[in-house]
Amino acid sequence: MIIIKLGGSLSRSDVLVNCLDAVEKNCQGRAVVIVPGGGAFADQVRLAQQHWQFDDTTAHHMALLAMQQMALLFKGLKHGFAIVHTVSAIQEQLNRQKTVIWSPDIIELDNAGIQASWDITSDSLAAWLAKTLSATELILIKSAGIDANLSLQQLAEQQIVDKAFCDFVAQAAFTTRIINAQTWTE
Repeated sequence: MIIIKLGGSLSRSDVLVNCLDAVEKNCQGRAVVIVPGGGAFADQVRLAQQHWQFDDTTAHHMALLAMQQMALLFKGLKHGFAIVHTVSAIQEQLNRQKTVIWSPDIIELDNAGIQASWDITSDSLAAWLAKTLSATELILIKSAGIDANLSLQQLAEQQIVDKAFCDFVAQAAFTTRIINAQTWTE
């Protein structure tokens, strides 16, 4: 099973469609779960929190809703893909040979003890999902340029991945790749 996280910033251009097409083309016959970033929807949550000064738990829940909105966008672009909300529903759809878009369930993540913090974004949630599902590979597709010589810690310091990502992939049984969207779609 492959977990593919598509960065929310990809939705600012046609690169998103190219990435979804590449998933459809390159991953046929494989169990694939797409994790959407929050994109502009999550950016609005950050702005609202700065303005209204509400707590991180509220912001975290709103950011999960941003990921859900992106999941709906992805589904609108790829009607053959299936949206699922829970870990248990993922396997059911994969058994039906569907490419799955994860629209994370707030209660499930709260029950899993996922901390409400901007240090944990969809990058770390994708890693959590990969670990939970015993995936073999996690691929983060980003709009940012990726220097393959940098460590995960250096990528976190450059804010290419979130601050908690290294902890989420530590001791992981799956392989992790972080690549630029242009590289993915070539």
